Amino acid sequence: MARINTRYNALINHESGKAYDITKPQSFCTESHEPLVAQYDLSKPLNKGILQGRPLNMWRYKEVLPMWDDQYIVSLGEGFTPILKAEKLGQRYDIRQLTLKEEGGNPTGSFKARGLGMAVSKAHELGIKEFSIPTAGNAGSALSAYCAKGSLKANIYMPKATPKMFQLDCSIMGATVNVVEGNISDAGAAMRVDNADGKWWDVTTLKEPFRLEGKKTMGYEIAEQLNWKLPDVVIYPTGGGTGLIGIWKAFKEMQELGWVDEIPTRMVAVQTTGCDPIVQAFEAGLSSSTPYKNPAETIANGLRVPHAFGHKLILKTLAESDGCALAVTEDDMRSALSEYAQSEGIFLSPEGAAVWHAAKRLKDEGWVKSNEHVLMLNTGSGYKYAENLW
Repeated sequence: MARINTRYNALINHESGKAYDITKPQSFCTESHEPLVAQYDLSKPLNKGILQGRPLNMWRYKEVLPMWDDQYIVSLGEGFTPILKAEKLGQRYDIRQLTLKEEGGNPTGSFKARGLGMAVSKAHELGIKEFSIPTAGNAGSALSAYCAKGSLKANIYMPKATPKMFQLDCSIMGATVNVVEGNISDAGAAMRVDNADGKWWDVTTLKEPFRLEGKKTMGYEIAEQLNWKLPDVVIYPTGGGTGLIGIWKAFKEMQELGWVDEIPTRMVAVQTTGCDPIVQAFEAGLSSSTPYKNPAETIANGLRVPHAFGHKLILKTLAESDGCALAVTEDDMRSALSEYAQSEGIFLSPEGAAVWHAAKRLKDEGWVKSNEHVLMLNTGSGYKYAENLW
């Protein structure tokens, strides 16, 4: 296959550095069960002026994305979501620069459009036609939509507690939907049984390398939209953690390219008190987490992840950035959701509400200072969670 973009040049095990053949489909390191991470030749000069006049979507950063040939891109216009000032709440809580990156405007209503759009496009380029995924909702919606757009096939496995809106979303796109008792880990186990012969390409979070590359475009956008000056704090709702890892990866790539002068950012992972394996590991000073037993049901479906496949990368990101992790309650999320809606006019997802409550708490505890720029991620539209919130 002719390679139009030659900067993408390696897939490596993030721990061992072992390299994998980038011309063939690769999932994860089956020896160590660790994610593979795409790398690029960033030594060649690349002026950020190349972005001038390009379409306002995530593909504008194509030189640092893994696609070789644009003809295989499956796109619904994902990316370049706005960064909105939360002026009223910033004044109320004395956070002078408080902003929200609003991912709810993406296709299918969430940031999952970035990761799945990228994963489906790259798999399409490598000749893959059928996919499977365990999902708490938004990832299934995104995979179903991109497979429909690309004339590909999606097999969706989701917990029974997932709002019916997500089941409808997937079904109406033509995906095969399987509803499973339990949590997302149980959905993944059921999928693996049905896919024992490997007939479907598994796009579980970080069990293939390219969802991460789609999610990292949030980091490039944050920098570009803020005139290449990164925020002091980025607060992120962390289930599988791909976006947290991806934003940090983007910041480091841009520093290597010379697009940003420094990285002042501290990354914050937010979970729920009913399922907080990353928080527990972080507070114990560990570099890995253990599976959370009996995760509680929550209005924030995306945070009910007992064990993130990329748990080591999440904790590494927090350590490298001098960040932190904290958990919020169901009541915290409900009150934060109402407060944000009534003050700023945005119907946050429950995950986004968790982030807003975390911001207030960090300010109250002194971890966030009044003069710092705090950027929050609302990862999806609250409207899709209405069933959870009645």
